[in-house]
Amino acid sequence: MLKPLLLASALILTTPLAAAAPVVPPLQYVQRTLPNGLRVFAMPDAGGTTVSVQVWYNVGGRDDPRGRSGFAHLFEHLMFKATRDMAPEQMMRLTEDVGGDINASTDDDFTEYHEVAPANHLERLLWAEAERMGSLVIDQATFAAERDVVKEELRGDAARPYDSLFRLDLPAASYTTASYARSPIGSIADLDAATLADVRAFHADYYRPDNAILVVSGNFDPKQLDAWVDHYFAPIAKPAWPIPRADPAEPPRTAARRYTVHAVNTPLPAVLLSWPLPPATDPDHAAIDVLDGILSSGESSRLYQSLVYRDRIAGETGVMADLRKGTGMITAYALLTGGKTVAEAEAALRREIGRLRDEPVAAEELTRVKNQIITGALKARETAEGRAGTLASDVILENDPNASDRRIAAIEAITPADVQRAARRLLADDRAIVIADLPATGDVVDQTIAVASTVRTAPLIVPPNAPVPVQAAAADRIQPPAPGQPVTPALPVPVERKLANGMKLVVVERHAVPIVTAFLVARGGSSSDPQARAGLAELTADVLTKGTATRSATDIARTIETLGGGIGADATRDGMFLQLTVRTEALAPALRVFADVATAPAFPQAEIERERAKLIDGLSIEYTTPGSLASMVAARALYGDGPYGKPANGTPLSLKRIAHDDMAAGYRAWWRPDAVTLVMVGDITPDHAAAEAESLFGGWHAPATAVPAAPAAAALPAPRTIVVDLARTPQAAVWLARPTIARIDPRYYAMTVANAALGGGFGSRLNQEVRVKRGLAYGASSSFQARRMAGPLTVATQTKNTTVPQVVTLMRGEMARMGSELVPTAELEARKATLIGGFGRATETTDGLAGLTAGLVLEGAPLSEIARYAPSVAAVTAEQVRAVAVDLIDPKAASTIIVGDAGQFLPALKAAGVTPEVIPAATLNLDSATLR
Repeated sequence: MLKPLLLASALILTTPLAAAAPVVPPLQYVQRTLPNGLRVFAMPDAGGTTVSVQVWYNVGGRDDPRGRSGFAHLFEHLMFKATRDMAPEQMMRLTEDVGGDINASTDDDFTEYHEVAPANHLERLLWAEAERMGSLVIDQATFAAERDVVKEELRGDAARPYDSLFRLDLPAASYTTASYARSPIGSIADLDAATLADVRAFHADYYRPDNAILVVSGNFDPKQLDAWVDHYFAPIAKPAWPIPRADPAEPPRTAARRYTVHAVNTPLPAVLLSWPLPPATDPDHAAIDVLDGILSSGESSRLYQSLVYRDRIAGETGVMADLRKGTGMITAYALLTGGKTVAEAEAALRREIGRLRDEPVAAEELTRVKNQIITGALKARETAEGRAGTLASDVILENDPNASDRRIAAIEAITPADVQRAARRLLADDRAIVIADLPATGDVVDQTIAVASTVRTAPLIVPPNAPVPVQAAAADRIQPPAPGQPVTPALPVPVERKLANGMKLVVVERHAVPIVTAFLVARGGSSSDPQARAGLAELTADVLTKGTATRSATDIARTIETLGGGIGADATRDGMFLQLTVRTEALAPALRVFADVATAPAFPQAEIERERAKLIDGLSIEYTTPGSLASMVAARALYGDGPYGKPANGTPLSLKRIAHDDMAAGYRAWWRPDAVTLVMVGDITPDHAAAEAESLFGGWHAPATAVPAAPAAAALPAPRTIVVDLARTPQAAVWLARPTIARIDPRYYAMTVANAALGGGFGSRLNQEVRVKRGLAYGASSSFQARRMAGPLTVATQTKNTTVPQVVTLMRGEMARMGSELVPTAELEARKATLIGGFGRATETTDGLAGLTAGLVLEGAPLSEIARYAPSVAAVTAEQVRAVAVDLIDPKAASTIIVGDAGQFLPALKAAGVTPEVIPAATLNLDSATLR
């Protein structure tokens, strides 16, 4: 989904917290600069087992040359290709194949590359980063192939609702002069116009040591790091030509502007108001952070309380404060509910922003936001990667590695007068950009706001005599250094207890940060929804935190968020959970609210209606998103009317059938002390956790009736090939889905490894065939979901409509190949390392470890699986992978679902011998297993 939507929902469940006078330890680092201009920051931490290497280049979308938008982003992709001594994709192999993680991103102001790997691989990562800084090889084949991948990424963005509003229209409307007006991902026209000479010149201009910073964080010897950096990076020459610099300044805005656009992928109207922001170095940066939090941080924020909760004008609302090297943007947006108008939403946004200008912020509200911001900073520093990313961003945007530490101190000192002054300075009504985004209707086609002709862009500067690296012959290539001695991780050990009333307690100690995360896990997820009440579990979870006998929804949100905490509930196929995250010193009062919500929810009718409307509006967005719609259709095709086939989020029809009594009955059936498990992870001991649990839950009594039986698996329908015709979407989603096994099946680990080889990660077979070799998609992957009953294997990608038949053939071929031949030893060991490393990173944070533990409870797996995971994965053989692939990956048992513009691929699909069921998206019936 759209990034702002994800942010809005994430705040509800994972908003970090803080209590009075929190202290965030400052970032510890040592800085030096090499003679070639490369700035190096070392952040040692002997307590971990990993290391994060990050290289940030001071080049972003703002620097894209005239007529060549998207160049910085294109280079993000090209940097993973060949160098003088590295083969294409070897960078991925040096990280992913040893259990690490690697990625990159392009911003308007920078392009960053980051890796996390076992600490003994640090020298290899440094060698590889120096290779691609100093000797990247760019040839015509590589350039053309990766350009195709970027174009598929762009089409995938365009297929998502509201993408053009935020990615294209907002910057184009906001800037008349600065090159920030263009989207960093570029345009297909500009990408097609680019030449190999262009991209080589761009690399020579910007990818150089004096335009980069290197940050290394984690478990390493600082002296050894210095020696390696000197050995690998110091020889890279500083070019003689100057670095071209874009001017990110924008003239002061003196008047308001208003735009109206229509888009096919706008299911409900949206409106946004945007104002310019000063550069990130501005003294009001801290005040802007607080202002942002007051408006949109959590369910007690002003925009949520007024637009979503009280007036029900918007299903989603929020603020994006984007501070940059130059002129930034602060944007308030609202995605409307059904029946509401843009005028109503705009008036509501202006009203709340006006209150900030006209009235001082209350002390309690200011405290709440400060606590959330400060503990957010604390959680961002929980890992080596988080600490490195924080420092690197500060250096690039503000040229100050201490910027975040200074800002934390400034935030603690912010007063109501500071917030009001900043609001008056920055958020004047007569300087707002307003964009109304409306659904396309009738003859109205997609519209976008054009980049102004006055926007300053510079022609590409071709440096004189820039070297053109050439890949060495295989026999002449320098090989990466050998890894060092591995650092053995300490595995977390869950402690299990049981209260007198039958309630189970699981505690995992983790004292690195003063945070505790609690999950109360119950059975009865969407698999238990009655046949005509699909979505019951999800709606129940949404309303669970919206009122008790003694607290209203607003009371609950405000109390927890004032403590600096976050509370929320959710449903999965196999169960439901209530989650709380809170700082240790605020744990006791937060747990009192948590226990009240768990044991005495009221399910007020007004809250049911509010959440029901939000779910229905959310479905209208999902129904216009190819990937989301394909997922829903796949579940129906695979499981029919069985427990896992019913739409987990319901349908507009099924949600309207759900009554208060349905929710109350479902709650009574599953939320009882003898059927739930309380998981507590973080800065707490088992004895302390047991005392809190007994005090708060000891009086919760189990009913005399038996716990309901879990739903029984149903017979599975025959595989189907279904095309959902979603006209005019720029990209099609292609899914293959088939049944597999339950989590407790002894074949679980073999299937986990087989799935990793098929589609788990960049180096997987699907991604190599679909993306790397052919450029047909931004990515292709598979997902194995082992549940209490036999869960699905899904193979998925998105591709332009015309290449759907080719992609289907490739995906089915790779599934079949898994069972027809043994996975080579090197590939098998790499995929196993990827799984083990990913599992280790999931346990690095308090939230991650708590979620993993709660997941085992829901799946009915023993908690000893935490200790068993790595050795069990390591023990899987190639023969076991092939055997499980024959049983569980064979595509003959898979349904194929395609959601896209059928007119562009249906003739070719039929010519290939595939005759699908074709269902227009407008008539698709997810209430029926037939889908008609």
